[in-house]
Amino acid sequence: MKIDYPLKFYPILKERLWGGFKLNSLLHKEKSEQPVGESWEISAVEGSVSAVANGDLKDLNLRDLINRFPLELLGQSVLDRYGKEFPLLIKFLDAHSDLSIQLHPNDELAMQRHHSLGKEEMWYIMEAAKDSRLMFGFNQKLDKVSYSKHLKEDTLESILHFEKVQKGDVFHIPAGRVHAIGGGIILAEIQQSSDITYRLFDWNRLDDQGNSRELHTNLALDAIDFTTPQSFKTSYHDIKNKENTLIEGTYFSTHFLNLNQSMHFDHKFTDTFVIYIGVEGSGRIVSNKHEVSIQMGETILIPAQLQQFSIIPENNGIKLIQVTP
Repeated sequence: MKIDYPLKFYPILKERLWGGFKLNSLLHKEKSEQPVGESWEISAVEGSVSAVANGDLKDLNLRDLINRFPLELLGQSVLDRYGKEFPLLIKFLDAHSDLSIQLHPNDELAMQRHHSLGKEEMWYIMEAAKDSRLMFGFNQKLDKVSYSKHLKEDTLESILHFEKVQKGDVFHIPAGRVHAIGGGIILAEIQQSSDITYRLFDWNRLDDQGNSRELHTNLALDAIDFTTPQSFKTSYHDIKNKENTLIEGTYFSTHFLNLNQSMHFDHKFTDTFVIYIGVEGSGRIVSNKHEVSIQMGETILIPAQLQQFSIIPENNGIKLIQVTP
């Protein structure tokens, strides 16, 4: 059997203490009575494995799909590097209130402690309320000793770097970088396939049971990257009907597409799957005899076997994030 059509997956919604209701109202996700913080769009993480939502492979989960069609789905280059492990996790996040101050370990530390990949990630801001902000790294030079002193004296917030954001901003978060998403932000997140997070500080708030949330102070100390880059935001071009480079990371590459006319793609020589994330507008992905719609808040996986296809914008066009491992 060939995997010769674009794959949609059922979103996996995650209730979160800091979540809201915009994943439903803005991104067309299933309505929930409780605040939802995350929609896991394509995932092979244990306990949260995505299932196909369209076509002949409908209801087959991603792990089973890879086991049955590893080369056709992933491509040889991905198999050579990761075997049959799906290397990425794609999400949408609705931060109604501030997330905790946190970081993720690198591959070496995550494997040693959790038998897991680490987490490098990227954010694309889809909506931001006035004066909303993100937190990245530190506003001064630190080391383990000076950082530990601030932690002990409960002055951690004073040494953090905060940055106001707006729609269309892009940020790259390598493993080890302390960070947090502020309230009022909707974003698309591309990351390694990992769910390992070390929480440093949670604004002294309580969960719905009246308990303080668990912190990972000791685990985090050896995982923190204390370097302070000159710029945290990623600059990029927004040239219509072109693949504009966003991030060329260690684990994934991303491009921004702003289409108001049809664009044809030939991935004959890439030998990998490709993911498209709808961040604004709507359109169609057309290949052979197959046609799949995509709109803001939807995610499509193009199997490695499907090498030629076109994206056709509708109405006022479509904006997409293109992701390759």
